[in-house]
Amino acid sequence: MNDINVYQQYFAAKCVYNGVERRGAAVSLTAASGEGQIRYTVQVSFFPHRDAEDFGISYDAAAEKVLYEAKGRRSKKREQALMETLRAEADALAGTLDGSIFWEQPLIEARLG
Repeated sequence: MNDINVYQQYFAAKCVYNGVERRGAAVSLTAASGEGQIRYTVQVSFFPHRDAEDFGISYDAAAEKVLYEAKGRRSKKREQALMETLRAEADALAGTLDGSIFWEQPLIEARLG
C-alpha cells in the first residue's frame, strides 16, 4: 500500500511515558491505498520537545486508530469528514497514553498532502 500524509501538525502537549516527560505531540491523518483498498488512520506520537529546536520524534509514546477502511480510493469529501473528527479521535488516543494535546498551541504549521 502507498501511504500519503493527508494532514500532519505538531502541538504543545503534556505526557509522561516510560519515565520521560513529553511536551510535544505529532498528530497525523494518513491514507494508505493499494489494490483497490483505502485505509485512513489517525496517529498521535508524544515527543520530549526539550527546547524550540527539539523535534526528535520518539515512537514509544504513540498510538493509532483506523478510522475508515473499505474498497475504493481517496476522496476529498471523506477526508474533509475525517478532518472534522480528527481532534476528538486524537484526544481519545492521547487519553490512552495519559496525555493531553494543547490544540491552541501549534509548534509548526499544518502540512496538508
